[in-house]
Amino acid sequence: MKTKLIMMTLCVFMMLCTSACSGDTKTPYENYDLSAAISESEDIEAESTEEIVLSEDVETYHTEETDNQAVESDTSSDDTGIGEKTMIMKIGDIKVNVDWENNQAVDALRNMAEKGDVIIQMSMYGGFEQVGSIGQSLPRNDKQTTTSSGDIVLYSGNQMVVFYGSNSWSYTRLGHISDKDEAGMTELLSNGDVTITISME
Repeated sequence: MKTKLIMMTLCVFMMLCTSACSGDTKTPYENYDLSAAISESEDIEAESTEEIVLSEDVETYHTEETDNQAVESDTSSDDTGIGEKTMIMKIGDIKVNVDWENNQAVDALRNMAEKGDVIIQMSMYGGFEQVGSIGQSLPRNDKQTTTSSGDIVLYSGNQMVVFYGSNSWSYTRLGHISDKDEAGMTELLSNGDVTITISME
């Protein structure tokens, strides 16, 4: 009888131990879920880090590209005007400031001057102008014009006229002498024939 009681007690004790142990046991799937969650968390963190690095790389690239464009823009603006020359006009030995028109006649005159000085022997005419042959015909865009002192025009396609007075006729405008008033133009042109030189500098 005692032996049976002892056996029964041992069985109950073993059952309790087995139950207690089974409560702490986890299935392989439970362990897998935990590992997977940790792994996914690490992957998300790695991807986030890569995105930040890529974003910084893209920003750096755009900054460098913008800087390069700015340098190229500065270089191109610095190149503008290099080697360009200005067409100047002298009446006798006196250089005058001319505001040249933007037309084909002036372009053709500039082309002539680039090949060498254009020297025009002028003659007084009418008490208000000096006229001289250019030596070749330039493109014409004649319009009825009332001139004023300092005006430079093309007459008949091949003659330059410079005014110290006023006249009304059909001309192609070439430019205007801007640094001489009527008295200054009269002093330059009304005292005899003059020589005009067109050149590049």
